[in-house]
Amino acid sequence: MFAGTPPFAAAALQAIVGAGHEIQLVLTQPDRPAGRGLQLQASAVKQAARSHGLALLQPPGLRLDGRHGEAAAQARDALRAIAPDVAVVAAYGLILPTWLLDLPRHGCLNIHASLLPRWRGAAPIQRAIEAGDPITGITIMQMDPGLDTGDICLARTEPIAADDTSSSLHDRLAGIGADLIVEALERLAQNRLAHVVQPTEGVTYAHKIHKREAAIDWRDAAAAIERRMRAFDPFPGATLRLGERTIKAWRGAVRPHVPGAQPGQIVSTSPGPITVACGDGCLELIELQLPGGRRLPARQCLAHEAPALGTRLDAATPAPPD
Repeated sequence: MFAGTPPFAAAALQAIVGAGHEIQLVLTQPDRPAGRGLQLQASAVKQAARSHGLALLQPPGLRLDGRHGEAAAQARDALRAIAPDVAVVAAYGLILPTWLLDLPRHGCLNIHASLLPRWRGAAPIQRAIEAGDPITGITIMQMDPGLDTGDICLARTEPIAADDTSSSLHDRLAGIGADLIVEALERLAQNRLAHVVQPTEGVTYAHKIHKREAAIDWRDAAAAIERRMRAFDPFPGATLRLGERTIKAWRGAVRPHVPGAQPGQIVSTSPGPITVACGDGCLELIELQLPGGRRLPARQCLAHEAPALGTRLDAATPAPPD
């Protein structure tokens, strides 16, 4: 049985199919509205499952005592009928209840995008970049009722490049996760899949990314703002205020501090780059996006309304809670 939703999970599903394993049932999230027309969009996993003719269920919930209890019971009955040897879970988006964790003969293996116990939780890729971690990786974990607390079965490291965004790092980790879960299933079939208890030291939590985090606070260090810009690419993006406009800032570069400059003050414009003073150091703005526009080099983006030297940029108004 396979449970997953986004492209990260679809890469693993494709690899498992390619390795010749029999997938008897796929669980994925219900179709969601997407795009400007808010048309219902099938998940990447649903599309992959359909392309291989795999049986598919999309329960809105898995708690038997919750408001989606009837759909959960149907999923439970379907899983009992196939009696899977093992379940593979990757970015599914629903918490697996105990009845599901206990149902497969060999339990549930999770593909997690960090080197556990660092960055348990919902957004390990983004938080690793935001924190300035030099490396991350993939962990294949035996799931238990805790939040990413299960035994480590396999792990592989991956360096984080100085220009990595969440998008670029996600794509590499998706490929590594796909390879590693195939290796884990091979080891499981040969009865040689290791189980190592997670260390109690070094635990960190990768909390969900919220839109309200996008607003740049120029009192922060330039290096921290630059990392956050990359961590929040493509979602939710980093934002600043120029006059009445909220502008997305996609790329920047850390520059030396300018004595006497206040956080948010533009310290360099024409003919060179637009550079803004921060709490520690300065940040050169490289790529910006106006509302309704596309990503452009900063000078080109602001060609018709170039801010004057000394202009103070404000933090964007935080978005309301998600």
